[in-house]
Amino acid sequence: MILTESQVQTLERKKLDNEVCGEVDTAHPGYLGSQDTFYAGTFKGVGRIYQQTYVDTYAKAAHCKLYTTKTPITAADLLNDRVLPFYTLEQLPILRILTDRGTEYCGKADSHDFRLYIAVNDIEHTRTQARHPQTNGICERFHKTILQEFYQPALRRKIYGSIDELQTDLDEWRDYYNNERTHQGKRCCGRTPMETLQDGKRIWQEKFIN
Repeated sequence: MILTESQVQTLERKKLDNEVCGEVDTAHPGYLGSQDTFYAGTFKGVGRIYQQTYVDTYAKAAHCKLYTTKTPITAADLLNDRVLPFYTLEQLPILRILTDRGTEYCGKADSHDFRLYIAVNDIEHTRTQARHPQTNGICERFHKTILQEFYQPALRRKIYGSIDELQTDLDEWRDYYNNERTHQGKRCCGRTPMETLQDGKRIWQEKFIN
């Protein structure tokens, strides 16, 4: 069946809409990562705190780091400090990253820190549609979870005096989320993100490496 040009364009728009809404069919862990910025709040003595978030769309494994600014440097730093070392250790590639069109992710290719970083590491960059009523649906769902399960309970129990103190507790919760909290979904089926990631890693190795 031969498709017309308008039909091909419609299918491409539908595929992108699915990605924006979090409905992504990926081949293996690292095939597509979803990155976004989450405003954690304003803390007395610390100021505004922003969370850079990366979620693997295959396994739903998440990585988070806190910053006092929202810039291309912080967007690149999450990848450099947390994400790429993790996938290197797991011997998995990161092929593509999906973001919204925020200034921390979009800018001139020859002078934008985030775009330069992913180009150096040979990572393809996909952006959500302009003027779309939804943003990055995969990260949005994770941000709703982390707000309800971590930030709201933590801030009721404790007054944080530094970003490092909050980061320590965030890392502890993220480890629980990745390694102990089971998920329901197309691939999770009652497993944790790391269990799903390891299963996907085995499939990827059998298909692309062996």
